Amino acid sequence: MRDSKPFLLHSDFPEIVRQPLQTLQVNLGYLCNLSCVHCHVNAGPKRTELMSHDVIEQVLALADANNVQTLDLTGGAPEMHPEFRYLVRAARDCGMTVIDRCNLTILEAEGYQDMAKFLAGQQVEIIASLPCYLEDNVDKQRGKGVFRDSLAALKRLNRLGYGQADSDLALHLVFNPQDAGLPPDQQTLEHAYKQHLQSHYGIVFNRLYAIANMPIQRFGSQLLSQGRLEAYMTLLKNSFQPGNLDNLMCLSTLSIDWQGYVYDCDFNQMLDLPLGAVEKPKVHIRDLPGIDLHQGRIATAAHCYGCTASQGSSCGGALMGSSP
Repeated sequence: MRDSKPFLLHSDFPEIVRQPLQTLQVNLGYLCNLSCVHCHVNAGPKRTELMSHDVIEQVLALADANNVQTLDLTGGAPEMHPEFRYLVRAARDCGMTVIDRCNLTILEAEGYQDMAKFLAGQQVEIIASLPCYLEDNVDKQRGKGVFRDSLAALKRLNRLGYGQADSDLALHLVFNPQDAGLPPDQQTLEHAYKQHLQSHYGIVFNRLYAIANMPIQRFGSQLLSQGRLEAYMTLLKNSFQPGNLDNLMCLSTLSIDWQGYVYDCDFNQMLDLPLGAVEKPKVHIRDLPGIDLHQGRIATAAHCYGCTASQGSSCGGALMGSSP
């Protein structure tokens, strides 16, 4: 697999600095029941990297010491981690909002059919990947049968109260483009998703998040091998909107990998870019108590244009109300 990192490191992206910490985004490991072509962590069924119990305890201690409001769990499929439920319960007992970044199909997989009920019982917010509302497009991007299983999971979640107007159980869906293009207007696309899913399948959800594909790991390697990486980066840079800089999620979020190393964001984690505020090759979570990150520089590279192009892109969707 060809590496897009050397190309991305040569960048003139504007300098940005960290604000007070609100969210820990924790990658529990790369084990996943899917191998999606757009996956920026290169996750899959054969990956063995999983966060240890000691690191999980360090995550909880860091969150408690910094009054972290939100624990954002990702992977791979975070639900496949053997201590996923323990971590969720511990975080909820501390009063944190917990987000599960779910691929939906795991909720229908053997051994996980009770996971949706667990998530509902813990009032976990679900952000679920559904890159299109058409079967052929989803299966092309994520694998045969994924759309069918995703619909079954969404119906299961709806029966538990997720996405319902009279419920506090939040269910958000994630769209990402099929190829090297920018996401369409998020509000318009959300309306189309809601109309199609409800009229055809009786499925409801709260919000749609339109997220740009990042030119790193599996997707970046694909662009590089096809000779399209430079064109995609030109598109992102030419679509840069300065107004998105103030709303970037990295300003108030720290990303922690499965080994406990800390990064400015999930994408930097995948590129192995160390914290910009600390002159060390790597910073482990156990080292953070002695480090003041507030107003520290955030490490940036060319891929950051993916978060600031057009309407903007983050793990919470567009950064602007609509594209300019």
